[in-house]
Amino acid sequence: MELFVELFSEEIPARLQLRGAEELGRLMAEALRPIAPAEARLFWGPRRIALAARVQAGTQASRTEERGPRVGAPEQALAGFLRKHGAAREALRQEGDFWVLEKITPELSAATLVAAAMPGLLRRFAWPKSMRWGGTSAFTWIRPLRRILCLLDGQVVPFNLAAGDDDGHGLAASDLTEGHRLHAPGAVAVTGAADWVAALRARHVVADATERAALVRDGLAARAAEQGLRVVEDAGLLDEVAGLVEWPVPLLGRIDDGFMTLPAEVMQVSMRVNQRYFATRSADGAPAPWFAFAANVAAPDGGAAIVAGNERVLRARFSDARHFFDLDRRTRLADRVGALDGMVFHAELGTQGARVQRIMRLAEAIAPLVGADAGLAARAALLCKADLTTGMVGEFPELQGVMGAYYAAHDGEDGSVCAAIREHYAPKGAGDAVPADPVSCAVALADKLDQLVSFFGIGQKPTGSGDPFALRRAALGVIRIIRENGLRVPLLRVLAVAGQGLGGDAAEVAAFVFERLRVQLRGEGARHDVLAAVFASAADDDLVRVLARSEALAALLGTEDGSNLLAATKRAANILRIEEKRDGPHEGEVDAGSLIAVEEQALFAALQSGPKAMALLAAEQFAAATAILAQLRVPLDAFFEKVTVNAEDPQLRLNRLRLLNSLRALLYQVADFSQIETN
Repeated sequence: MELFVELFSEEIPARLQLRGAEELGRLMAEALRPIAPAEARLFWGPRRIALAARVQAGTQASRTEERGPRVGAPEQALAGFLRKHGAAREALRQEGDFWVLEKITPELSAATLVAAAMPGLLRRFAWPKSMRWGGTSAFTWIRPLRRILCLLDGQVVPFNLAAGDDDGHGLAASDLTEGHRLHAPGAVAVTGAADWVAALRARHVVADATERAALVRDGLAARAAEQGLRVVEDAGLLDEVAGLVEWPVPLLGRIDDGFMTLPAEVMQVSMRVNQRYFATRSADGAPAPWFAFAANVAAPDGGAAIVAGNERVLRARFSDARHFFDLDRRTRLADRVGALDGMVFHAELGTQGARVQRIMRLAEAIAPLVGADAGLAARAALLCKADLTTGMVGEFPELQGVMGAYYAAHDGEDGSVCAAIREHYAPKGAGDAVPADPVSCAVALADKLDQLVSFFGIGQKPTGSGDPFALRRAALGVIRIIRENGLRVPLLRVLAVAGQGLGGDAAEVAAFVFERLRVQLRGEGARHDVLAAVFASAADDDLVRVLARSEALAALLGTEDGSNLLAATKRAANILRIEEKRDGPHEGEVDAGSLIAVEEQALFAALQSGPKAMALLAAEQFAAATAILAQLRVPLDAFFEKVTVNAEDPQLRLNRLRLLNSLRALLYQVADFSQIETN
């Protein structure tokens, strides 16, 4: 059977439509579990959320038994048991030492279950913020709810929202929906989901959100192409616009040439934030004097009046932006730095001015490590937060860094300084490019490392349930900047500089960064366990070097020799762990003269290549070092096949355990093999 429910209301905020549809799906799946909703399809839009699903026709009658209190238990216990199950005392029978309640669940139709579940479901529906409207009902919704459509195989499932003296706004289930507010007002009856979709389309409503988004995207692209333009991609804005229009009508408007001297980012953000317009670009990628938008009305004049109205609104918006841009440039960026002393960064961490001083000190320390000029790095760090005091950033916080770069260029600052101011927040997300200029790298790393050390120092570390200060993102930013630029940064040393005056544990922050790296490698399908093993043994804080060592070891472990060496190494470690519990560590030199078996002599000889392997490791010739270690596989396999470690002769046993201990000590300089997963 098909169950179809539509909740029709006044305009739902675009950002909450999908969430509301998902909440409807979740609640109905829970409430209607006895009839097994399946193949659920969700719909959401400006004035409605809906669900279509297949359900069973009803439930079978069933008989169950519940064991109650012991015979002779206090009367209160028995009364509580009966109250819990809604049963009378006469329904009990005695079995042995206990009372038993036999419960009979009658057969129920799907319509009965739906009618019983829906009123309570709708009253406990969780919107982030609900509202009351006219009347005396306590029922609330994200916006005034106007209709409830509920059909089971085309038949209305009768129920209403009245509860006692609360009339529930008179809302009751029906087979009625409504089309477009202007093009097709009024109610129309439907028989199911497919009929609903078709009836709405005939009344200028596209029910499916994905289809609406595609119509907006493709329609705007086509209109732009008519002018030789392309629309700037903006997935978030596209989803929002698809939640604002029921019948998308793509249109283009003209931007006055006088505003084209504004920074492209200012125009794009102003259009996006204030008006939900899309920016356009000409064939050469330059900003074009056109904006694209989707109307919700197919106007008889082809949209000319709508376009003219939107052009007037945009002129006012851009006039405001021009005012901020001109006013901001009257004060040099460097002269704004002092105002940061009055701007709180965090109650426990002081002002933005204090933070800028920390970033300056750290950027200067990082600069020589990444090939940057220390003076330029310090200058960029000094100015990097100054645009927080400007009118433009106050109006559009999304432009912090961007406006600082424009204002710095206007003031005649060095190009590397301007670029670093713009890029020091990057990367903000997985799809963002990382800074490449050395000065930008120095300031971006300083900004993120200060963020990490500062909040770790006051105990504000990420938890499983939250990361309010975006420290995971900061750590991933550090990782990406270092990895993608191949930077050799001694993390512990830099973190120690960052922590001066803040407290905190540099090693703890470094471990957090490496843990994020391990998570990143797991997402890439790489050997994150090998990274953990290398980091544990070497305690190396050079991220690039640790990755190179890990890649070389992972390559070795991918071979037959490496796989067998891992297994044999773990076997040796297990033997040592067991025996050390009996008689302590087996340290000391191996007595070569007491090695009587050919196989233990061969293993001892192979271990003499250890210093060469370690020298190659120190020279960062990791592939060559692991190739030498791979040669241990054959003698180690032969040793375990032919030699009894726990020999009856105590001296022979001790010598062989020392031999295994020297093997473990050598390999531990490469990695903690106990952390490597075996296939």
